Amino acid sequence: MINKKRELMDNIGKYQVKPFTKQRRNIELVTKEGWRKKSTHTVLEIDVTNAREIIQKHKEKTGEKISFTAWVIKCVAQTLSENKDFNAYRHGKKKIIVFDDVDIAVPIEKIVKDEARPRVCLIRKANEKSIKEISNEIRIAQKEDVSEDTEILGHKTTRLENFALNAPIFIQRFLLWITRKNAILKKKYIGTTGVTAVGMKGYFPGWIIPLGSIASTLFLVSGITKKPGIVGNKISIREYLHLTISSDHDLVDGGPLVRFVDRLNGLMEKGYGLDNLLNNAMP
Repeated sequence: MINKKRELMDNIGKYQVKPFTKQRRNIELVTKEGWRKKSTHTVLEIDVTNAREIIQKHKEKTGEKISFTAWVIKCVAQTLSENKDFNAYRHGKKKIIVFDDVDIAVPIEKIVKDEARPRVCLIRKANEKSIKEISNEIRIAQKEDVSEDTEILGHKTTRLENFALNAPIFIQRFLLWITRKNAILKKKYIGTTGVTAVGMKGYFPGWIIPLGSIASTLFLVSGITKKPGIVGNKISIREYLHLTISSDHDLVDGGPLVRFVDRLNGLMEKGYGLDNLLNNAMP
């Protein structure tokens, strides 16, 4: 019997026990809330060759590095401002609030007490900002020192916010129930949409299909791959961005979604918003 126990322990090998922290439990709670939304997932490949070339030429000429993610956010913000049904939330049982301002939440990984935790960079009125302004906001957020008071919401929490983040799980569930159909509170704390750029962390040649999101529309920016494409009836090597769009089926159907995707694809393939960079980068 003793030998069998020893053999079992030998088969397990060495292992490490880590705490499932309060921060991870908060993320689990938010993820479960996102499951409630009836999401439609759209998987895309978008030709970003022109945009990448312009950004690279600008860097070579000026030494200034423009964030590719910031450019994607600008394209998303412009498309949302033209298709406002995607920039909306349910409010109560019988109302939808459609917002003019496009507030985009961008999660940024921060290390707090040796643990990787997402910190929200909320870009307000992204539809009114330039690519450089968005790029600067992201870089400032990446460099900021954070504490446990600022790591989640991106600002020092109020007493009420701190209570909500650290309350027992049953109280947090009750608070989520209160805000579930409150469009104003959602916009205040998570913006009107989200952009998650996993491609910022390294080479990622595929797509991510989200479980769900509290935001009505979520954009998951994955990696870029090179493959043959047809341009002007000629085959050439192009760079394609892998992008997933998760939208709320309660707010939009297939027709509006197709028009939304068509507009976003057109803006990105043409390098929307990069004209000034191209002119500055020309010799």
